[in-house]
Amino acid sequence: MVDSWHPKPGDKFVRRPRAKAHPLRRVLGVFGLFSAGYGNVGSSIYYALGLVALVAVGATPVVLLIAGIFFMFTALSYAEGTAMIPEAGGSASFARRGFGDLLGSIAGSALAFSYIVTIAISAYTVPSYLGYFWHPLKDSAAMGTIAAMGIVFFLMWLNVIGVKESSILNITFAILDVATQILIIVLAALFFFAPHPQVFFQNVVGNWPATSGLIFGIAMASLAYTGVETVSQLSEETKRPSVNAPRALILMIVVVLVLFSGISVAAFSTMTPSELALGWARDPVAGIAQGLATTIVPGETIAGLFLAAVLKALPILVAILAATILIIATNAGLMGVSRLTFALGKFRLIPSALSGVHSRFKTPYKSIILFSSVAILLLVPGFFGAGTFAQLGRLYVFGSLLAFALAHASILRLRIKHPELPRPFKLRGNIKFRGHELPITAILGLVATSVIWLMVVITQPYARWIGLSWMAFGAIGYFVFRHRNQLPLIRTAREVRTSID
Repeated sequence: MVDSWHPKPGDKFVRRPRAKAHPLRRVLGVFGLFSAGYGNVGSSIYYALGLVALVAVGATPVVLLIAGIFFMFTALSYAEGTAMIPEAGGSASFARRGFGDLLGSIAGSALAFSYIVTIAISAYTVPSYLGYFWHPLKDSAAMGTIAAMGIVFFLMWLNVIGVKESSILNITFAILDVATQILIIVLAALFFFAPHPQVFFQNVVGNWPATSGLIFGIAMASLAYTGVETVSQLSEETKRPSVNAPRALILMIVVVLVLFSGISVAAFSTMTPSELALGWARDPVAGIAQGLATTIVPGETIAGLFLAAVLKALPILVAILAATILIIATNAGLMGVSRLTFALGKFRLIPSALSGVHSRFKTPYKSIILFSSVAILLLVPGFFGAGTFAQLGRLYVFGSLLAFALAHASILRLRIKHPELPRPFKLRGNIKFRGHELPITAILGLVATSVIWLMVVITQPYARWIGLSWMAFGAIGYFVFRHRNQLPLIRTAREVRTSID
């Protein structure tokens, strides 16, 4: 077919062999990748715990554990895919290689949607934690929504002018966050769970939800594991990505599952599910810290005086740390979606204008402004009711689970279509199918994410119509773009080599 694609102003082309035409510096090691991924996944506990409690009530620790198992399956699929295809794009890259450009476009749209909602929900949660210092940020819907919009707008501006993400800063906050959560878990275990374990079990068993709430709680609990795409998106900036990316993902699996399990036990040891859902839904970790600080009575010994100082500082530390990490997660969402659109433009899945870079700042400013604006629009309902928080969670589940399902399906497809591809990290536990080895974790992950996604589509009208409208908009744009440029609608088009300085 005739190729009518033409470069746009600001696009830069590297006319060198693929091995040398790498636009991004490979500087990240295992801990740099882990900290970036944990900054996204770990940040979600600051709001997901309360959001899940709204639905799952007493079963919150259980559904978080079940969702954690599905997260493990997903992370393992991403580990194989990223090691095999070390390029930005995540599930969109996997789907493109496995099924062709059409499925790659669908995965890209779903992934972009999950990034947008991550931006919105992370920013929406920040004011609740800062409400410790100024109560209207937590108590006033209007003030909280205005603050959240301001955060997104400010970060949009920073990303347009080209602010770089600091790996050292990510590592520092990841270490501080892990240490703080371990401190909370240990204090709750020593002073609440150990002396009165019956309180935890009563909060769980005595507030068990209906079957529908339990099932939908599992769907909502997937929100607690946002950001698994981050490691894949950063693979082009990683040293030895075929080795370091799987290691970072496995490390993230272990840390996240341990901490999330501990925090959920700490929550139900210090407060009832109704207290968590009604009073601390948007800032659940602040509720745990406040409960520890107001309930524990230290002795008059030196150790007791030290503990008193720690308890006094704990709510302040949580407020500052949570707000900072959530702002970093919001910014990471913006950077992730800009990396994604750059990759989609390179694969010719979206118009090159969206992935084109600014002539001065060398950033994909159009996509940054577009997706930031959509995130701000999603925050508008925050002026009119408290249900915005739950609705944003449902929207995230729609986009992320669809992207995860396509990632699992792509790993299975690539095992069949391209068994010859090098797999530095290969999933174990395979079953034989027509001479091909198919990983059981990918099969289970595909079934679980597909079923839960369909349940969300069927039972949640807001997520259904907003999510499907977004996907329809993306599909129409894809077909129009490919038709106008005389490109195949399903088969893979020629890749365009572009770079951002």
